[in-house]
Amino acid sequence: MQLKECQKEQATVEKVWLKSYPPGVPAEINPDTYQSLIEVFDISCEQYRDRPAFYSFGTTFTYGQMQECSQLIAAYLQQQLKLKKGDRIAIMLPNILQYPMVMFGALRAGLVVINVNPLYTADELTFQLNNAGATAIVALENFASTVEKTAPQVASLKHIIITRIGDALPRAKAWMMQFALKYLQRRIPKWTIPQAISFKDMLAQGKQLSFVRVPLINTDIAFLQYTGGTTGVPKGAILTHRNIISNLMQAEAWFKSILEFGQEIIITALPLYHIFSLTANGLFFTKIGGLNVLIANPRDIPHMIKEMKQFKFTAITGVNTLFNGLLKNPDFKTVDFSHLRLALGGGMAVQKVVAEKWQAVTKAPLLEAYGLTETSPCVTINPPDLRAYNGTIGLPVSSTDVCILDDDGKEVPIGQSGELAVKGPQVMSGYWQNPVETEKVFIRDGWLLTGDIASINEEGYVRLLERKKDMILVSGFNVYPNEVEDALAKMPGIREIAIVGVPDDHSGEIVKAFIVKENPHLTVAEVIEYAHAHLTPYKVPKQIEFCQELPKTNVGKILRRVLRNTS
Repeated sequence: MQLKECQKEQATVEKVWLKSYPPGVPAEINPDTYQSLIEVFDISCEQYRDRPAFYSFGTTFTYGQMQECSQLIAAYLQQQLKLKKGDRIAIMLPNILQYPMVMFGALRAGLVVINVNPLYTADELTFQLNNAGATAIVALENFASTVEKTAPQVASLKHIIITRIGDALPRAKAWMMQFALKYLQRRIPKWTIPQAISFKDMLAQGKQLSFVRVPLINTDIAFLQYTGGTTGVPKGAILTHRNIISNLMQAEAWFKSILEFGQEIIITALPLYHIFSLTANGLFFTKIGGLNVLIANPRDIPHMIKEMKQFKFTAITGVNTLFNGLLKNPDFKTVDFSHLRLALGGGMAVQKVVAEKWQAVTKAPLLEAYGLTETSPCVTINPPDLRAYNGTIGLPVSSTDVCILDDDGKEVPIGQSGELAVKGPQVMSGYWQNPVETEKVFIRDGWLLTGDIASINEEGYVRLLERKKDMILVSGFNVYPNEVEDALAKMPGIREIAIVGVPDDHSGEIVKAFIVKENPHLTVAEVIEYAHAHLTPYKVPKQIEFCQELPKTNVGKILRRVLRNTS
């Protein structure tokens, strides 16, 4: 890439999107307004102390209670476990009350939060914890058996805190839930971790300890958010307090005309360990004094709808598959949508048929947004006054520059397609201890290459056309062919394997494996069983095709494009 020419072109990017901004939205925000996410959180806790902050399984915690719990946790991490500013702590929790308690407690103690998918296998968890150098982990008991297998393989891991799903709930309800999960549903595998600390003990001991305020500045790291970027094994995107604060302020500038601070109720079904839900729900709606209604298992659509009926909710975020799943349930039409002002779709492309049906049922437009883990995540959003689905991912948010580059790194004219590049205060500083991969995605002067092919029209709206690399998007979650291939290539009986994504009406895409057998008796069932033992469920191939050989270039590189075209 011709970096000098690329930089020269980028410096003259015309912000055509500004003329399409909704009234009152500024061209720029000040990312240095706050010095830390804890400053933002504490301001909300003082302003909305008695208002509800988070709800889960019939129990609601106020802002004042959340602040108190986070201080107890911070004191314990700091005084009892001796964790210091900059130490890394992993959170392996679904959407339950303990997640925001631990997250804010860890940030308050100056720690770096590593969000972990609770469905990770031991192999996947081991890689992430080792790569991050995690010192501690907080995990739900349902997944403690995975932590047990992982712990001996992670030299840096000194502290393991285990919580039961009902630890933040009233005693009677907690007991009933624990009994049902363990003995009736059998969803808590046996585990033995002698050194494990219970969540309740952590809170109890925290009450006896004094928290010492940790000086934080906005360039301190807040999260190591793992992603594969556009290809390859997972990498930790370094997101500072300033990165995330920028996105919060960008969202506030964008939506302040339709949101009432201290009054909003958002349905939080996407997992908070995912960057979209973490920023858009858990942090942004906390900043504006809203209530997060936590849905622990969004796959249970009937239960989710039952929870939604209890609230006059004003906002919801999700991926296309979630919205589609809700719409396919007949009971969804009986939900009260009269207060709904904001429905935001991201993580994967919103399909036109889903957006149109959503608006017909709820009377609220489904706004499509675009972002990356590397951008905290938001880059573009459609205007809140959008009348109907427009097939674009919207306009760049305040203080955000975008441009479309050709293969030589030069900006292309309006309307032409090329690789989307982004620059703004929400863009990560790089990948954790991975300068090689960092250099691949950054060009001169802070511009990030997204790996996505897009175009911009004369009004500044960005249209996403396709992904430049081979990443597969399953229900909003990234699946990287190299990772799946590496896992399955270790299976006895497989000679060669190639992974591609194929379209699917339910999840957007599914994983398909093309396999050349070493063992002629190898079966599809055996491959699926092996995959489930080594990969998170959404990464497991849903289609398997045995073939005599794989198409390759003259130097031996497998042609995934050819395989996709034959699927």
